[in-house]
Amino acid sequence: MPNRTPHESLVLGLDVGTQSLRAALVDLQGRTVAFGVAPIETTYPRPTWAEQDPLQWWQGAKTAVREALAKADATPDQVAAIGLDCTACTVLACDLDGRPLRPALLWMDQRSFREADEISATGDPMLRYVSGRVSPEWMLPKALWLKRNEPETYNRADRIVECTNWMMHRLTGEWTLSLNHVAVKWNYARPDGGWPLGMMAAVGLDDLPSKWPAEIVPLGKGDARLCARAADELGLKAGTPVAQGGIDAYLGMLGLGATGDGDVALIVGSSTCHLAQTREGVFGSGAGGCYPDATVEGLYTLEAGQTATGSILDWYRRHFAGREQAEAESRGVNVYQILDEQAAAVPPGSDGLIVREDWQGNRSPYKNPQARGAIVGLSLAHGPGHVFRALYEATAMGTRHILEDASDHGLKVERVFIGGGGAKSPLWLQIHADVLKKPVHLTREGESCALGSAMTAAVAAGAYRDFDEAGRAMVAIEKTVEPRPANEQIYDELFERYVDLYGRLNKPPLG
Repeated sequence: MPNRTPHESLVLGLDVGTQSLRAALVDLQGRTVAFGVAPIETTYPRPTWAEQDPLQWWQGAKTAVREALAKADATPDQVAAIGLDCTACTVLACDLDGRPLRPALLWMDQRSFREADEISATGDPMLRYVSGRVSPEWMLPKALWLKRNEPETYNRADRIVECTNWMMHRLTGEWTLSLNHVAVKWNYARPDGGWPLGMMAAVGLDDLPSKWPAEIVPLGKGDARLCARAADELGLKAGTPVAQGGIDAYLGMLGLGATGDGDVALIVGSSTCHLAQTREGVFGSGAGGCYPDATVEGLYTLEAGQTATGSILDWYRRHFAGREQAEAESRGVNVYQILDEQAAAVPPGSDGLIVREDWQGNRSPYKNPQARGAIVGLSLAHGPGHVFRALYEATAMGTRHILEDASDHGLKVERVFIGGGGAKSPLWLQIHADVLKKPVHLTREGESCALGSAMTAAVAAGAYRDFDEAGRAMVAIEKTVEPRPANEQIYDELFERYVDLYGRLNKPPLG
């Protein structure tokens, strides 16, 4: 346990990720005092489908919060406020008391691709904020899929909401919507009057707003308090302030301090999310969209992403790394250390091996949920280290493609920050720096999403006036990874092959 003053104020960041829920107790200087972690299981009923049990989120919160309190030897009175981040557009149907009617459709679930195409085909003016195309990951396509394929569930549902809305309800007993979520994933745009009612009516979703809470609260704001039931279950104090939650990657951007002009935040976890703040909208690129008021009111946030990055590494570990897992157990280390050692022994370019990382479709820049991944160029000379390094290189190539496309449409890229679980791998970080040909900055606290949630809690507790002041006090750059010029040519050539391979493997999406 870090040295700290007894009975000092702490803030709690709840980070509901794809594979686990993390509870971070953080001091007001941004140092993590203790972590609690609980696993979350995902099921895959069909190809490109992904579901989770919402009750497992809450059970995970109860486990992780109590673990963090015990590790920190902290009392409930020391927790000054709570912040929350969750996966984006993990959609669930429930009753007014929050009882789920079916498993939640996880953010990466792509089943509603036909509904997404139909909504995109309306040509509604509000679609300019999402570069003209709606993703099947988002609220409207998933709700439309439920209405058409599970009408009984849809009709019974008092609420069709996201993980964040549901968790805020469990914490506070009140239903609200997060401006962060609705601006990014629900096609809500303040400059155009709010909800895209015409577009929704055109596809038969005119009844959907009745299933949504009426109150929309900006990220980190609001007057919510921890309800007595939640306090008892979590081991906390009733009445503790709860800041309005938001999307994990967006809180990660706050936790990285990447809020200046030209700053780009890469949140590398199960997926990779690319975020940049801009005063003027950047439209027309293959990014997911450019969203007004999504993070800081009065600014746009440009977002793009890769649907699967870390989840591909986990897929490889689960199916192909049995020998490495056994070695890791015998050495008492994490299996990814063994996999990194193998990959580091392979030269840049993986001896001609090339990967397309479209395991769950392509979110950006092609917006093609039907795209599929590939490992190309295998020979008998290749081994596990080649494959794992090629997976690392493909994820970095995808990021380069996204940033080059956005730059062609006016985005200025000055500094690159990386956070999330992927920031723990020195090899993966170096490959990103080499492929992007830019320095990559890392913060002192690697769990940037949890830190960002803690920062919103610090503002809610009154310790800081706003996110900028909290960032200056709580975020510290600890390391910069410089690109290696010797690898520039080989990665330029690999990038050309990487982009070309997409066209050889995939037909362009409709629309």
